[in-house]
Amino acid sequence: MSERSDHFDLVVIGGGPGGYCAALYGASAGLNVALVEKDALGGTCLNRGCIPAKAFLETAAVKRHVDHAADFGIETGAPEGSAASVAFARTQERKQGIVRQLVGGIGAMCKNRNVEVFNGTGSLSAGRTVQVAMGDGGSATITGDFVMLASGSVPRLIPGFERGGPIMTSDEVLDLDTLPARVAVIGGGAIGCEFASTFADLGSEVTILEGLPKILPGLDNDVANVVVKSFRKKNIAIKTGVMVNGHTPDGNGATTVAFGDGESVVVDAVVVSVGRRPFADELGLDGTGVQVDERGFVVVDEFCQTGESGVYAVGDLINTPQLAHVAYAEAILVVKHLLGENPMPVMYDRVPWAIYCHPEVAWAGPDEQQAKDAGHDVVVAKHPFKFNSRAMILGETEGLVKVIAKKRADGTAGQVLGVHMVGPWVTEQLSGGYLAVNWEATVDEIAEFIQPHPSLSELFGETVLSLTGRNFNG
Repeated sequence: MSERSDHFDLVVIGGGPGGYCAALYGASAGLNVALVEKDALGGTCLNRGCIPAKAFLETAAVKRHVDHAADFGIETGAPEGSAASVAFARTQERKQGIVRQLVGGIGAMCKNRNVEVFNGTGSLSAGRTVQVAMGDGGSATITGDFVMLASGSVPRLIPGFERGGPIMTSDEVLDLDTLPARVAVIGGGAIGCEFASTFADLGSEVTILEGLPKILPGLDNDVANVVVKSFRKKNIAIKTGVMVNGHTPDGNGATTVAFGDGESVVVDAVVVSVGRRPFADELGLDGTGVQVDERGFVVVDEFCQTGESGVYAVGDLINTPQLAHVAYAEAILVVKHLLGENPMPVMYDRVPWAIYCHPEVAWAGPDEQQAKDAGHDVVVAKHPFKFNSRAMILGETEGLVKVIAKKRADGTAGQVLGVHMVGPWVTEQLSGGYLAVNWEATVDEIAEFIQPHPSLSELFGETVLSLTGRNFNG
């Protein structure tokens, strides 16, 4: 076993989106950077979260296309009305290939920018000293002018549903190489709905069990209703306002999940998707001014500074939206701040959100009720995709675009507050709405923008145009 000691301008603990972004961005600014990661580079997002889940969702999309190929005049040779079969082991192999390539890419970028990667578990002590228990059994002591904590999060668990057998969190479900025939998803939030959508489109029988009165809580009601209606068309059973009460394995791989008032469902897999908790467990922090609150989040200010001088924290470790792109933004903020560049803090109420179920959901800014609750008089417009020519061509006409704007004294629409979308590829369409919200643009200003035709994105333009009091659609 070896022992080594080094000093760096910046030491980053955690190689997920926040960590590797800070390391690479800092290196591009001329900093000498160390990156400590005990597992594969890319963190949860790349290895056990965003990327693998979206790879599965894309397989589900391909199956939908094949199942409806005859609608486009493509003869597959399959008997009429039959669904395509799924070789899920190949799906898993493809996903792993994507992950390996991306992980390798991050490693190569670190090498090219002279970021020194320490493969081990990092813990922080006084004086911005990081002790690294190396994966090979050795150890290292490194120090930094600055330290950034980016150790991420892990899935939350619930009593009676410990991992093992048919019980899985988002970590284990992404390692499946066979498709379960019957799936219960505990939790109807964004991650739960993505898994429910994936398995339903691949042919599994899916039940969502949600303790709150509706799935996708926090979404604009018009948007959420589209998803619920679509899910029911997929024969996803949605049980809301119910608590799970445990499960009883049958000894052959299946289990009976008890929920609500004496109800139950027999399934082959249970996906526990009830959120994630910050993972500060191995950070040490003894002798430092870093504070952890009662929920496990590291406490930071608007510039992601902790209570310890020169120590920052970003990503799922702090109480901000648990989104990879928010971690990216926080990482850039930290590097700019430690360089003395006076950056603007992240405006968390305006960040872009995306849910990749089918139909997709994307939004920026408050929904209609949130805007009203904030004291705004609002004007609202919404247009459906069913009249959009590109959506018809794609055969994807479910959904709508909804724009919430401030009402001026004369009753007309002014500044755009929120843009909410549900439908085909809306996660790729949100950028215009996001810019409108963040630049505090007015309806009249955005209406001047020319949208390409035919395109899905022109529906955003038409929705805004209708708020000017004139339009040519609807």
